[in-house]
Amino acid sequence: MKVCVFGAGGIGAYLGSALHRGGCDVSLVDQGEHLRAIQDSGLQFLHGGNREVLRLPACAPGEVTGAFDYVVIAVKTWSMPAALDAIAGLLHDQCTVVSAHNGIPWWYFHPEAHCSGARHLDSVDPGGAQWRALDAARALGCVIYPACEIDGPGVVRHISGNRVALGEPDGTKSARAQALSRALRAGGVKAPVKTDIRNDLWLKLVGNLAFNPLSVLSGATLAQLCADAHTRTLARDMMREGQAVATALGARLAIDIEQRIDGAAAVGAHKTSMLQDFEAGLPLELDPVIGAVRELGRLCAVATPAIDRVHAEVLDSLRRRDLAAAEAAG
Repeated sequence: MKVCVFGAGGIGAYLGSALHRGGCDVSLVDQGEHLRAIQDSGLQFLHGGNREVLRLPACAPGEVTGAFDYVVIAVKTWSMPAALDAIAGLLHDQCTVVSAHNGIPWWYFHPEAHCSGARHLDSVDPGGAQWRALDAARALGCVIYPACEIDGPGVVRHISGNRVALGEPDGTKSARAQALSRALRAGGVKAPVKTDIRNDLWLKLVGNLAFNPLSVLSGATLAQLCADAHTRTLARDMMREGQAVATALGARLAIDIEQRIDGAAAVGAHKTSMLQDFEAGLPLELDPVIGAVRELGRLCAVATPAIDRVHAEVLDSLRRRDLAAAEAAG
């Protein structure tokens, strides 16, 4: 089974290493210093006190050759517009697209449109560019639970988690979903095939939509966020609003919000990926994580005042960060 992992950062490295261990023919796509380090010294994957060095084919976008059974998209969502042409060029009729992103995916309203007639969300896929270029019929749903960090060029550290949920948008247990599940399981990853992957999407998103932006505003780790009375209360309010939007869309979320917050606290002194990006001066995945929930709330007539307020505050923090960087640059 030939797999292209487009984006060999934290999650891309995690999936690529698991699929390689599971017997797949894996190729990596990345750029810059990270790519050069992988090409020169291999991808170094740190997990459980071990250092695994993977000598996998790696190249820059636009340089990939060959036909792949699966293309796993693991770049940040804000980089999708620039990467879309290169990804689309890898696809053929039998190719499956797996988007390993946080938040609401571009294929969410496949195969059935929302009752409003919506097919794509402007917060996730402005103008429907991904919908047209990738073709929702190719999409296989994927929800990533592990946490990973880039320690340096070519070096990725696994922090926690070993579960990846897979599922067809139409709820069937397809051969392609089961084949990818087998490969991941052979590589040491729990990879159940779900009949309603949207439930898993929302289960993760309800936590991310609170913890990620609040970490940016506070600069706190998950343990610190959950221990502080103010941020814990705000996280609870945001999660309740997200749960209300999910319920309005037909998702079934059997979660106890207090237990979910305690579970995040148990991760410990881990910075969310959004806080890591903020501190690195990078764009943030606000739109699929928060903007999409706000947009869906409007479609479903569900109010999201706490989410709206935090979204505005994060945008203000971004403006101030970028202004300070511009002034420092002269």
